[in-house]
Amino acid sequence: MPKRKTLVTGAACTGVYLLLAGCAIPPFAPEDGGTPVARPAEPPAEPVSEPLRVDPSPAPAKIHAAPPRDLWERMRRHMTLPREEDRARVTRYIHWYGRHPTHLRRVLVRAEPFLYHILDEIERRGLPAELLLLPVVESGYRTQVLSHGHAAGIWQFIPSTGAHFGLKQNWWYDGRRDVHAATLAALTYLEQLHRRFDGDWFLALAAYNAGQGTVARAIRHNRARGRPSDYWQLDLPRETRHYVPRLLALATLLADPKAHGLSLPPVPDRPQVTLVRTGGQIELAVAARLAGIDLETLRTLNPGLDRWATPPKGPHHLLVPADRAPALRAGLAELDPGQRVTWRRHRVRRGEYLGGIAARYDLPVEALRRVNGIQGDLIRAGEHLLIPGGGDARAPDPMQAARSGEDRIVHHDVRPGDTLWALARHYGVSVRDLARWNDLEQEETLHPGQTLIIRRGSGAA
Repeated sequence: MPKRKTLVTGAACTGVYLLLAGCAIPPFAPEDGGTPVARPAEPPAEPVSEPLRVDPSPAPAKIHAAPPRDLWERMRRHMTLPREEDRARVTRYIHWYGRHPTHLRRVLVRAEPFLYHILDEIERRGLPAELLLLPVVESGYRTQVLSHGHAAGIWQFIPSTGAHFGLKQNWWYDGRRDVHAATLAALTYLEQLHRRFDGDWFLALAAYNAGQGTVARAIRHNRARGRPSDYWQLDLPRETRHYVPRLLALATLLADPKAHGLSLPPVPDRPQVTLVRTGGQIELAVAARLAGIDLETLRTLNPGLDRWATPPKGPHHLLVPADRAPALRAGLAELDPGQRVTWRRHRVRRGEYLGGIAARYDLPVEALRRVNGIQGDLIRAGEHLLIPGGGDARAPDPMQAARSGEDRIVHHDVRPGDTLWALARHYGVSVRDLARWNDLEQEETLHPGQTLIIRRGSGAA
């Protein structure tokens, strides 16, 4: 993404629980605030279940005398993509990052809790360590980002591709935003594309962005005319022509940060989050109490969870701070099964119907049917229904309130002439909040193609 200057500031990492809201660098113009691009809807070339291999004859591993000093050094030891820093498109993005040190620092701080987890999986599969930086290009490591094409999560899966790779998407959960599940799916997809394009990582990456059909057609077009068919020579969509250079620019900067005046946020080479198997559905407030963390931290680390509990039919796992995982495991082992999910009782009043009660408690009708053993929709005044979620039925459910607030989020596509001030007035929010929600400076210029998040009804003035 970007042009280079030799100046990037360093900043100490703010800790495993801090995920700042922010913007990814844009697909076309490096200077704008960033709008993720939708993943193509075509199905991947190979089934997920096929055994995965990377290269039949991997290069001999390098022997290092000392363990890496931090995660960045560990990443450098496993970087294998060709260096292309002399190409104009790559140089452009190297310069851009140099002129915007705060942006890169903010993104890397936001990514910190997940970096070790993702790099571990990359190394386990024998893939280029540069793939650790791909979510910077895709989403700026923003877990809740949603593109105008409905691509979600740090790896930006559209619904159809996510479903093909086993990422469930339902009322309870969106696996595209589950960092653990989406990472496994994204790396599997990249492995398949790598094989599909005969071991050429640049073509695989281009296909991840634009779709394998688009890349295959561009290759056939060049070959039919006797032209080279490598990534740099293909007639690809504009965003895809800049996609690989943005990743290579990041790799160049992080491979030798001092040469580019870059000071990276320090990231220790140890797990900051750990995956804990819950063994079944559990209320998030209960899990947070067992782990000894606040509920907001648990939700931040598990952005795929949309409700107050993990899904009844799974997946049954949670990411928690590494130092709290033993406490959560111990607590789960001792927890009475009846305490995993708390309940409230609702007395049916005259005139109430099942759908209305479900809407009141922000539940799907099927969930009420299942927990109460109801076959159809018939309920009678005076009987009681079990409502999962606990608490006083007359008091608002905090999780329900949080969800209703999210439902008022507006995604505004920036048009020519839009400014933060004008949009703040139009939506009835403050410029300060609008900038904060989108990780922008209050005086920052907007560019067509950006998508801004606006939280209507937030009470901002």
